[in-house]
Amino acid sequence: MPKVDEEAARFAPCNSDKRITCVVDGDTFWYQGTKIRIADINAPEVSHPGCPQEAQLGARATQRLTQLLNAGHFSLVTQGRPVDRYGRALRVVVRQGQSLGARLEAEGLAEHWQGRRGNWCR
Repeated sequence: MPKVDEEAARFAPCNSDKRITCVVDGDTFWYQGTKIRIADINAPEVSHPGCPQEAQLGARATQRLTQLLNAGHFSLVTQGRPVDRYGRALRVVVRQGQSLGARLEAEGLAEHWQGRRGNWCR
């Protein structure tokens, strides 16, 4: 029997010190008090972008991730190590068997995670 997507919440941009359920950027969000880094992608930075193009693309990725998370139930899947060196939970976000990270990738708002940050300023 296929797994049912059981997670859901109303996400908004993170804009305060109290982060419970909100979106930080295109690959990081808080869910029920846990900081989650989407494990299968890298999105442009919004807090310390390397150039104006990265800042703009990062803002679009953040907005799109918020829309995707708010679009319905999802699952959080652990693949590989469960936590990164910064203490963030590493999860692949899946809806109906499809990675939301892969969706961001297909839309040009993220790249597949290759173990390091990419350069969005080329």
